[in-house]
Amino acid sequence: MRNILILMILALAACSATVSPVEPPQSPAATPLAAPTAAEIEINPDEPGIQPSAALASATPVVEPPAVGSPTAIPLEPALKSSPTLFIPRIENTSEYAWQPLAVRFAKPVGIENAGDGSGRLFIVEQAGRIQVLQAGSPLSEVFLDLTDRVGSRGFEQGLLGLAFHPNYSENGYFYVNYTDLQGNTVIARFQVSAQDVRRAAPESELILMQVQQPYVNHNGGSLAFGPDGYLYLGLGDGGSQGDPQNRAQSTDTRLGKILRIDVDHGDPYAIPAGNPFSTSGGVAEIWAIGLRNPWRMSFDRLTGDLYIGDVGQNQWEEIDFLSADQIRQGSGSQPFNFGWRYYEGNHAYTGTPPQNLDLIPPVAEYSHQFGCSVAGGVVYRGAELPAWQGIYLYGDYCSGTVWGLWHMPFGGGWENRLLFENLGQITTFGEDERGEIYLADHSGLFYRLTGK
Repeated sequence: MRNILILMILALAACSATVSPVEPPQSPAATPLAAPTAAEIEINPDEPGIQPSAALASATPVVEPPAVGSPTAIPLEPALKSSPTLFIPRIENTSEYAWQPLAVRFAKPVGIENAGDGSGRLFIVEQAGRIQVLQAGSPLSEVFLDLTDRVGSRGFEQGLLGLAFHPNYSENGYFYVNYTDLQGNTVIARFQVSAQDVRRAAPESELILMQVQQPYVNHNGGSLAFGPDGYLYLGLGDGGSQGDPQNRAQSTDTRLGKILRIDVDHGDPYAIPAGNPFSTSGGVAEIWAIGLRNPWRMSFDRLTGDLYIGDVGQNQWEEIDFLSADQIRQGSGSQPFNFGWRYYEGNHAYTGTPPQNLDLIPPVAEYSHQFGCSVAGGVVYRGAELPAWQGIYLYGDYCSGTVWGLWHMPFGGGWENRLLFENLGQITTFGEDERGEIYLADHSGLFYRLTGK
């Protein structure tokens, strides 16, 4: 009965075409966060280190992180099989599939990437500042890159947070990282593989592309991804505190609360793509999309070029945002794509009234804090081993260990959103190997691969 209720609620939330305003919660006064004592990623929906008001605390369900155990598949009840709003084609029973744990463990993994170089390697980003390598299911003894001497982690959400390999990595050996430095500010940097040992990167090869001052220790974002256009996309949070007190996400005069887009193949150290809304004037030239609170993992569908973004919510709603490849190609005109924060948290009014002519992009899926507290954006399955999963975007939640499947119906159809698995620990990241098979990691260091039984 519980599963039926969850599925109905999620389907209604994902398929709703209207936005129902609610009374915006009152944010506490903006004060700099004290350095937290634990290294966890947004465990508490009320923000680590900040005490919410009594009214807000009473309105927010408390979700305790589950004990790590055997992942649980959620079978589709027979009574729901005929429901078009709850059925993802080809997957009639998730109990036929499993997240297979690998016999490896990493230290607080927050990223999983492949280099696209034909080596079959997976690169595991550890929050403290190391990039480890997994090959043929086994970790290599050599650390690919160790940046612990320059990576700062004074708070829950700081550290080495993102990694992206250049599309021509096989030829130039370039890759890019996002980390917070010893002062807590964001650094976007390029590194190169060692000329003496292709199994390792050269720490001394660092070229800093961008530095962004962070006013608080939370909401650093961290995602990096190369788009089909060859540009590098950077996801940055709104700067932290609670409720975006300076409304940075909607300001075009700051890089915070944005997705930035840069051309790393031209310029010094990069060029501004001509299609960026403020490429010549008007706002920060790197801005491509605004209105994001804390984008935690974005990914391009390797087949279609569509973009999916997991944006962590404030205290009630988590969301998945989406831009089709056509939208990306056509561009947003003179104003950036706008995902709505802090006017909206998910599909629900948060604070302020947007101008009437402002074109906001609603999420394609959301879930309330009854089912978790911090979304981890995922990837679209494009592997060959599980043909039934083709085209399904998998994402999860850090607090509840739940994994959902999101599917965009063809021919202009809507979205199907379904709870698929539970009890997968504190999910921090998803990733795919060169063949398109999908993995996930939890913050304790466990590592899983989606397989058939």
